[in-house]
Amino acid sequence: MCMESAIPDDARRQLDQICLADVVVGIPSFNNGDTIGHVVRTVAEGVVKHFPDLRPVIVNSDGGSSDDTRHVVLETEVPSPVEKVSFAYQGIPGKGSALRAVFEAANRLGAQACIVVDSDLRSITPEWIELLAAPIVNEGYDFVAPLYLRHKHDGTITNNIAYPVTRALYGQRIRQPIGGDFGVSTELSARYLASDVWHSDVARFGIDIFMTTVAINEGFNICQSRLGAKIHDVKDPAATLGPMFVQVVGTLFALMETYAARWQAIEGSQPTPVYGKLEAIEPEPVAVTLRAMVDKFRAGAQRLYPLWGRVLAPEVFDEVMNLIKLGYDEFFFPIDLWARVVYDFAASYHHARSLGVERNEVVEGLSPLYYGRTAAMVADARDMNTLQFEQSIVESQAQTFEARKPYLLERWQEVDQCFGGQ
Repeated sequence: MCMESAIPDDARRQLDQICLADVVVGIPSFNNGDTIGHVVRTVAEGVVKHFPDLRPVIVNSDGGSSDDTRHVVLETEVPSPVEKVSFAYQGIPGKGSALRAVFEAANRLGAQACIVVDSDLRSITPEWIELLAAPIVNEGYDFVAPLYLRHKHDGTITNNIAYPVTRALYGQRIRQPIGGDFGVSTELSARYLASDVWHSDVARFGIDIFMTTVAINEGFNICQSRLGAKIHDVKDPAATLGPMFVQVVGTLFALMETYAARWQAIEGSQPTPVYGKLEAIEPEPVAVTLRAMVDKFRAGAQRLYPLWGRVLAPEVFDEVMNLIKLGYDEFFFPIDLWARVVYDFAASYHHARSLGVERNEVVEGLSPLYYGRTAAMVADARDMNTLQFEQSIVESQAQTFEARKPYLLERWQEVDQCFGGQ
């Protein structure tokens, strides 16, 4: 169970003075002074326009920004009856701790719906508020996942791991299981708060995959909302996504332990209901450094050769090691091989101790392989637009992960048989 509050005393007193809210809009932030004012104004406009009869509160849960983020929030004018609260959350630094504080605030105010939007959004519109909150307020959904149009080089952890693995494991086609902008009901936010996970990677970037996985597996009503293009402060995946990768994948693998009996019984997948209209928009381009990703893959192969030899099945190991011989212009990483690699690592995480490795080593050991697969995806999609990329690569990869699920079950059970459980 959760121990200390993630909300400081003065902010709790301010929330108690507000007393009640129907809709809470959480905005986690860290040094977002240049963009958060636009987000606050747009959120306020959206709740007043689409929910004029409801009492809205904007909650800025900040990670101790050194710029003027919180000042911008408090000084941004919003129409009545919108109220604002801004505070530095308490707990492990990270997005999960920020969201824990938002959920606490929504629970404290008795909000019917809690929606969260990123603080660096440039594409947010007032309609996003309706799209994220209306399925909860009007249609009884508990979890509203975002359905974005993203550039083919954006969301590489989602495309290569979070989406295909979540879909194959749990049978739900939630395209953005770590999307960042979402809506939750009172009941679901209370379920999150009751979890004893806030001193783990869930308190960091593991929060999004945790929320999606819990919602799927514990009987909550789920839909997706079409938000159009997501334009935000993206970064080259070759340079910046290492810690996020470890936290997301570590949480994903840990939750496979929690829900093992359920995912082992699921075959295939089904579409998740979608709210909103489809818009044909080409997102802003995202720069990537393909050579840097190939270099990280090669360096990982040299450094992690012994670990990969223990984690990967022999034939998979041989296929992977053959890839390091390829030049930049001919580099490839087949989808089927990638699915088996991920499943080998998931099975090895399951019984890491019996294999003589630490679980964090397993997760970190997958990272260079992820860079290799991402580099191949970039090369394969060189001449594709967003729609072509979605159909030819993302969907094909997800179907391959589903088709290869028996391989995961075999590897999972093989470890059990060899080592007798952990």
